[in-house]
Amino acid sequence: MEPTGDIALIGLAVMGQNLILNMNDHGYTVVAYNRTVEKVDEFLAHEAKGTNVLGAHSIEDMVAKLKRPRRVMMLVKAGKPVDDFIEQIIPHLEPGDIIIDGGNSLFEDTNRRTRLVESKGLLYVGTGVSGGEEGARRGPSIMPGGSPAAWPHVKEIFQSVSAKVEGGTPCCDWVGEQGAGHYVKMVHNGIEYGDMQLICEAYNILKNGLGMSADEAHAVFKDWNTGELDSYLIEITRDILGFKDEDGTPLVDKILDTAGQKGTGKWTVVNSQDLGIPITLIAEAVYSRCVSALKDERVRAARKLKGPRPALTGIAAKPDKRQAFINDVRDALYASKIVSYTQGYMLMRAAAKEYGWNLNYGGIALMWRGGCIIRSRFLGKIKEAFDHKPKLENLMLDDYFRGEIKRCQKGWRNVVATTAKKGIPAPAFSTALAFYDQYRSAVLPANLLQAQRDYFGAHTYERIDRPRGEFFHTNWTGKGGTTASSTYNA
Repeated sequence: MEPTGDIALIGLAVMGQNLILNMNDHGYTVVAYNRTVEKVDEFLAHEAKGTNVLGAHSIEDMVAKLKRPRRVMMLVKAGKPVDDFIEQIIPHLEPGDIIIDGGNSLFEDTNRRTRLVESKGLLYVGTGVSGGEEGARRGPSIMPGGSPAAWPHVKEIFQSVSAKVEGGTPCCDWVGEQGAGHYVKMVHNGIEYGDMQLICEAYNILKNGLGMSADEAHAVFKDWNTGELDSYLIEITRDILGFKDEDGTPLVDKILDTAGQKGTGKWTVVNSQDLGIPITLIAEAVYSRCVSALKDERVRAARKLKGPRPALTGIAAKPDKRQAFINDVRDALYASKIVSYTQGYMLMRAAAKEYGWNLNYGGIALMWRGGCIIRSRFLGKIKEAFDHKPKLENLMLDDYFRGEIKRCQKGWRNVVATTAKKGIPAPAFSTALAFYDQYRSAVLPANLLQAQRDYFGAHTYERIDRPRGEFFHTNWTGKGGTTASSTYNA
């Protein structure tokens, strides 16, 4: 019997099931496999009942049902499970067949796996898939990288099932070789951390500063979602704040304030340190989750460590001042969001140079424009910025974003100053403003820092009255020698 499967998918958790059903809706015959084979039968009997989905009870069975070149996609937990499945799959494939990892794998693992799979005469794709359960079912953002020769064989399927934006343009395109696709997904997740932290800080200011109820904050976020902040994360924040528990009270007020994380934000920060790129806002968002996890310590500290009361009573009591401050919070959120994406794009630019990738920055914004967690109106402006100037050095230097920061700056500074005075934690707002002020400073106090390094470690320094690249050492105490230490620039 001639094989009829267009693609196989391993991993029948919710994401895998939904992506299979999405592919089925678009006319593709999918072969479903899971390590626990009973789950295959359950899926076919329930969620996939009445579809063209085929079940497989072994790797050999799965491969036998696939057309050539065989396309085998994994949606399993990152790390060892991916390596284990690759080892199991390879013996059953032939040259030209394709293995696809659609999980949240570390890009360095994808680099290694691409080399391994290609050494066997096969092709490899490591692709970011964003959008959660709903995105997988209705159209995710897909960011593929790996073996370029594999792209023509997966392009039609990926672009068919991906989200679409204006004009039916798919939120999916080839990113680059080896781990480029998973790298872009990693940065996406880092920006997602930043977006979520900024939104939470805005909510906290409205709640503990202005004394808003969840219903009142719901109305504010509903309004914000009609303007420049229009995005999926603002939209779901609106919905969460309006959601009632069984007793009719806001459910959000009953959720414990400890945040989890799966590691992709941390990966982004670690890689930024390797490349010497200051993604300070994303780093602050990661560390804020870590602080939130110290719940028991924070409860004890709250009884002993004193500070100002957070209530902005003078502002909250006067409707005109209250609304003006709400507008300032909105502007602070938007300006900080610009900084977050600026830093994410700085990191991708550095990675492209370091790893030899040719990234299409406007195309990446388009891939993120729909289907993914950070989808927003804002991303259309980023695409326009890079379409206008593909080699744009920094997003904040684009005319539109420069103008928006100028417009928002007064409110942004007011919010950061007010929260600092009143003891309302706003680390992401604050670090975004600090980065903006650092980046726009032609002169920073690093001259003193470099002098300190030379004083205690003979690390040398450059001089403003000499050409760049000439290094000097001073015997600051008169007791040291003239030998200088080696140095490097981050």
